[in-house]
Amino acid sequence: MDKTMIQTVEEFDQILNDNKTFLFFKNSTTCPISHAAFEEFENYVADQDQVPCFYLNVQEARPLSSHIAESTAVKHESPQALLFKDGKVVWNASHWKITYSSLQENVK
Repeated sequence: MDKTMIQTVEEFDQILNDNKTFLFFKNSTTCPISHAAFEEFENYVADQDQVPCFYLNVQEARPLSSHIAESTAVKHESPQALLFKDGKVVWNASHWKITYSSLQENVK
């Protein structure tokens, strides 16, 4: 399955309305840890076709990143993976905890 980059609060709200379950990744384009986690995310996305996947680059979409943190009450981290079900975050991980296997185990 493909991943889609989003940059605005409006795009995010549309995703929230259109998808019962989805995976969201906050990426930092300047952080080596984030780069490694993004590769794990990309590999996971390529191997699954059940859950829609979206991401943002924090440097380009800081207002959206802040909106997600405020609206979900999940402290912002980067990198960060968030699994949404029925409009709520049911699982999240950050930094080195974002691995192919952790995504595989928790994203269902």
